[in-house]
Amino acid sequence: MIELHLTQPPEVVNAGAGIHGTRGPRDVFRLPDLWQLHLYNYSAELTLLGETFSVAPGYVSLTPAGTQVQFDYRGRSEHLYAHFRPVPVGEPSYVPVVQDAGETAPLLSRLLRSAIESSPSGSARTTAEVWAALWRIASLTPARVEAGHPAVASAIAHIEAHLAQPLTVPSLARVAGVSHNHLTRLFVAETGSTVIAYLRRRRMARARHLLVSSTLSIPAIAASVGIPDLQAFNKTCRRELGAAPRSVRNAVAVTGSGV
Repeated sequence: MIELHLTQPPEVVNAGAGIHGTRGPRDVFRLPDLWQLHLYNYSAELTLLGETFSVAPGYVSLTPAGTQVQFDYRGRSEHLYAHFRPVPVGEPSYVPVVQDAGETAPLLSRLLRSAIESSPSGSARTTAEVWAALWRIASLTPARVEAGHPAVASAIAHIEAHLAQPLTVPSLARVAGVSHNHLTRLFVAETGSTVIAYLRRRRMARARHLLVSSTLSIPAIAASVGIPDLQAFNKTCRRELGAAPRSVRNAVAVTGSGV
């Protein structure tokens, strides 16, 4: 988690759409005195603050000023971004560095595109749109237990940032700094769910969003939610969503109820 001050509107210095990965598969850079907000429309690896995150379409990241970032692309990659300075007053929000925006991603895209269209950057409208997007991002993580045990909050934050990667209860317990059994007991007590059940629901919520609101292939969606085995993905999808992946996608296309 990082501290982000949102009590007052940020100073927005720039907002735009960036296209990367066309000249080379890697970028390494930092902005000495500006924060970075990115909304992704591609899959890549992002390394910052000593950790590597998998990002996918609909993910967002926040990079504090002065932090070196490394992007490893898989081809042409487009994202929306804003560079800003928070005003350090009031109580901060605690936000994951990387998280899945899920069904909020289209709204974030509209806010950031509106900010870009209202250039020159620094206008009142640009500031308002970016500020609104930041508040939305600060409220994204589901089931966050603000007053609960920090081990549960750490495990949830890690799950949200690493849905595409292999995750086990022992690995999450190591991140949270507690034993496997203790994390299981804490998780059930605070969320009413086992760690594995929570992880499965989050992966399937992410999968459903991509099925109904993107044209990504089903194998790509399965990989992006950490279930690259298509047979296992189909089985989990049927159990959690009530239908096979293609049926979920087709049902939304017929009814027009997608995002």
